[in-house]
Amino acid sequence: MLSTGALRAHLLATRLAGTVATSREASLRSYRLFAARDPRVMLGLDPEGAWGELEVMALMADRCGVSGDPGWVSGADVIDPERTLAGLEAFAGRLGEAAAQGVPVLFGTGHPHRLLGFYADLADALSAAGCLVLTPAQGRCVDITTRFGVRTYNLDYVRGVALVREPGARGPVSDTGAHSHSPLPVRVALAAAGEAGGPLPGLVVGDHGWVCGAGQLGFEAIGLADTDDPALFVGEAEGRVSVAVPLDDAVRSDYYRPLTRYVLNRACLSR
Repeated sequence: MLSTGALRAHLLATRLAGTVATSREASLRSYRLFAARDPRVMLGLDPEGAWGELEVMALMADRCGVSGDPGWVSGADVIDPERTLAGLEAFAGRLGEAAAQGVPVLFGTGHPHRLLGFYADLADALSAAGCLVLTPAQGRCVDITTRFGVRTYNLDYVRGVALVREPGARGPVSDTGAHSHSPLPVRVALAAAGEAGGPLPGLVVGDHGWVCGAGQLGFEAIGLADTDDPALFVGEAEGRVSVAVPLDDAVRSDYYRPLTRYVLNRACLSR
């Protein structure tokens, strides 16, 4: 079993928390864009509150531990490891409840190159515990607006985890799919599940648009988020996201393995 102290040390050593690779400039830019309701950072969330830039920054200081000082405008951003540990505890609690209730679960990621293994191991554990891991709309086309214009992607599943791929992509870089913030894939997946007569997920697990898009539609959703992803934390504050875990979501994929062990142990899903 990985102790809380050992995991805290791992978070700091790998920069999953503490001083992270995400820059203060990137975080502040996201807060400004969120305040302006720019769809690139809304991730499918339609906030009820009037979230100005300072309100977003104050929330992120509270939920992540970033600086709440608007005068600090450069350098590396910071995540409080205690907040990460608390988030992982709540995240594990929801997974454990889902397993105990045997609810269908949908996994999806916009960071497949980094987080696919993390979610896939969780999906394996929930499946072994008797939960149905859903894979609706596999192979369906999804048109997503990017900085290069509208591009068509294919919805796919790897070990029970949804992701999007560029059609015709070849080579090892494409094997785990494309990076995406869009909520459109989860909307397509949920619509397909409904059209087929269900089952619908009792829990959606993931990041980016998978969490906010599902939460906006009324599905319980939990996920991971970096300091430049304020939408998940606003969604959590407004009650549409159940758990948002603050951590760097783009470090080496193997750095997330201790988190997997910790979460599965806390959820009583270790095998």
